[in-house]
Amino acid sequence: MAEKILIPLDGSNVGEAALSYVKELVSKLSPQAKVEITLLQVVSPLTHYVFAGEAMAPTPYTDQEIEQNKKQAMGYLKKASKGLRSQGVTVKTKIVIGSAAEEIISVADEINADLIAMSTHGRSGISRWAFGSITGRVLRGGHKPVLVVRAPKKTA
Repeated sequence: MAEKILIPLDGSNVGEAALSYVKELVSKLSPQAKVEITLLQVVSPLTHYVFAGEAMAPTPYTDQEIEQNKKQAMGYLKKASKGLRSQGVTVKTKIVIGSAAEEIISVADEINADLIAMSTHGRSGISRWAFGSITGRVLRGGHKPVLVVRAPKKTA
């Protein structure tokens, strides 16, 4: 039976911190260990902002824009999976539309993941309050173990 790991990615270098950690972890497992990794990206159906002069207005994505976002996400996930595939790992990709934390929890249950490996920005204080924490919501709301990898801080 394969160990199933879900890695949600958001397309950022910060989000990829967990990916690097899982690559290293897989390389340390015995050759007999079968690992199946699902790379997930959640596409938001919500709004983007349209600017007109100094004013801005929230605008829902059109179906065409959502499809374009899904295509970009698939390209990104295929690129992100190359390093894992070269290690002989079975990699699946999945794109869903919705709220990130809720969809991560749902997909983890759907694929019966043994582990969710995800990165955190490491925000605290007011920025955490303002932006929220998807990782925190997955930790509190999910039923699967979560490996949290803090993204390295950029050095000047």
